[in-house]
Amino acid sequence: MSSKDEKNLAQVIEKIAHMDEPRRSVMQQVHDIVMAAGPNLKPRIWYGMPAYARSASTPALVTLRNDERLNLAITEKADFRAAGGVDGNLMPAAWYFETVDAVTEKRIAEIIRSVAD
Repeated sequence: MSSKDEKNLAQVIEKIAHMDEPRRSVMQQVHDIVMAAGPNLKPRIWYGMPAYARSASTPALVTLRNDERLNLAITEKADFRAAGGVDGNLMPAAWYFETVDAVTEKRIAEIIRSVAD
């Protein structure tokens, strides 16, 4: 990991650390899931949010938001694939959550792998 990557990771960890509980713990859990599911992604701050990109100098592919609701979002920089099935041509881009159970963890990992690979 380069020194820039280490600095960016430290900024993401610091951003999460400044969140109030219980959101801090949930966001840390999601960060850990993202890092495990997308080991090639680099954490960084993107428009003030924890985010993950292919490198320190490329646009973020995924962001974490701590607004009125916690949210995992795919940015417009990621390749989208139409959902198909009952969703037709809709392309999901954001998922809201308050807690992370085993099912949610699995889905987050799938989402991350879909943009990281």
